Amino acid sequence: MRLFLAVAVLMLALVAYTEAQDDTLEAKLNKIKDQFTEMGSNLADHLSTTFRNVQDSDTIESIKTILKSETFRQLY
Repeated sequence: MRLFLAVAVLMLALVAYTEAQDDTLEAKLNKIKDQFTEMGSNLADHLSTTFRNVQDSDTIESIKTILKSETFRQLY
């Protein structure tokens, strides 16, 4: 019962606070959603660039060559 009262008081405080602000709660949530969307797309761009750079690196190419070599296959 105390939990319900605490949650209700917090929700009332949040509503009162957001009504006192210029932006509505919906506008704030939309702004947060847009920020998360932008952050996700930036992260995806950085990750794809990093994976592409790692995949095309000279070290990875030499490791692939070694793994494909006949000597390595005989050792394995």
